[in-house]
Amino acid sequence: MAVSLSAASHLLCSSTRVSLSPAVASSSAPLLVAVSSSTSSSSSSPHSLSSLRSVASSSLFPHLSLVQKRNPIYGKRSKGMVSPKCAAASDAAQLKSAKEDIKVLLRTKFCHPILVRLGWHDAGTYSKNIEEWPQRGGANGSLRFEPELKHAANAGLISALKLIQPIKDKYPNISYADLFQLASATAVEEAGGPEIPMKYGRVDVVAPEQCPEEGRLPDAGPPSPADHLRDVFYRMGLNDKEIVALSGAHTLGRARPDRSGWGKPETKYTKTGPGEAGGQSWTVKWLKFDNSYFKDIKEKRDEDLLVLPTDAALFEDPSFKNYAEKYAEDPAAFFKDYAEAHAKLSNNGAKFDPPEGIIIDNAPEKFVAAKYSTGKKELSDSMKKKIRAEYEAIGGSPNKPLPTNYFLNIIIAIGVLVILSTLFGGGNNNSDFSGF
Repeated sequence: MAVSLSAASHLLCSSTRVSLSPAVASSSAPLLVAVSSSTSSSSSSPHSLSSLRSVASSSLFPHLSLVQKRNPIYGKRSKGMVSPKCAAASDAAQLKSAKEDIKVLLRTKFCHPILVRLGWHDAGTYSKNIEEWPQRGGANGSLRFEPELKHAANAGLISALKLIQPIKDKYPNISYADLFQLASATAVEEAGGPEIPMKYGRVDVVAPEQCPEEGRLPDAGPPSPADHLRDVFYRMGLNDKEIVALSGAHTLGRARPDRSGWGKPETKYTKTGPGEAGGQSWTVKWLKFDNSYFKDIKEKRDEDLLVLPTDAALFEDPSFKNYAEKYAEDPAAFFKDYAEAHAKLSNNGAKFDPPEGIIIDNAPEKFVAAKYSTGKKELSDSMKKKIRAEYEAIGGSPNKPLPTNYFLNIIIAIGVLVILSTLFGGGNNNSDFSGF
């Protein structure tokens, strides 16, 4: 997280090329390092109004129109403030289908880092000190509007928006806020990372006036990196463990000096793609999600790997160091803590409809009795139902093992074999149920 939310303004300087070619721009964009790339010779500042206007005026980004109606955020109420206008939330079936489309996008465009960054930057503006929505910031889809998109920390994210806009067009009943977080979590999972316990149903803001002010996202190279990280992430409601765990997502991505001011033009790990070659990565396999980030920073053996001031702080600050060293040694602990921290970040500031959210993952595995037989005969539906009923009656379930009672289990197994012999074997002693 040190750069994932903290490298933004340093790693995304005005020389960043805002490529609208998803095949190239997505492949080399590090986590929160908006290092979008372009193979053309022309480029313009991502902060300039003209560069934004060219995208905003396209049919792909009708929501980025620079000539927008100034919709009022507040109206009059008996007690002053009223809730801002907001858009409808998401449809569960469309979320499931969109996740599959995002997987295809990731496997063809290798855009994992920039999609992680997109979700994090929409959520990372959250302030726990502000109660009202959407003034509190967070995961509300506001990043799609021009005022927030042109923040220095968000340079290059136009490319990420273009990558996922066709999916938004295909599934109109998904909010931008949900789509950003769905893409971010799916990118981590598809890169080999942990499954994120996500919920959906986030409501979108509907007007540029609802964007947060600039300056809520962290810096990559502040004078006191550890203090700066705490100032920013404590404001988001995150603690030291979560800061360090989220930093581990820098296992993904690479930075380019000509576009961000950080990293080398090329290393032995970035001479080839996928996507445009070049830049400097934090890890050797910069599209694989694992705990290499912590191991490589701790060892500091390889000059071809990037270490920013906010990265180094993880092993210099006593509190951060406890977690960083743990994650370097224990990948399972890192995955567990990362998944929880990512989900927490993704919920920051969101308004959910329904309030409890929508769950599309982690559904219990369907019980199929035939999986427990290697015989040639497929069990009948009635037999599957009978076995499942008996299985659940004694405390079993797809997600819960049977109680440890060996004698009871032996008796049950014998009983099931007798039933199967009666139903399928009849009087034929040659029936083979040895596979059950």
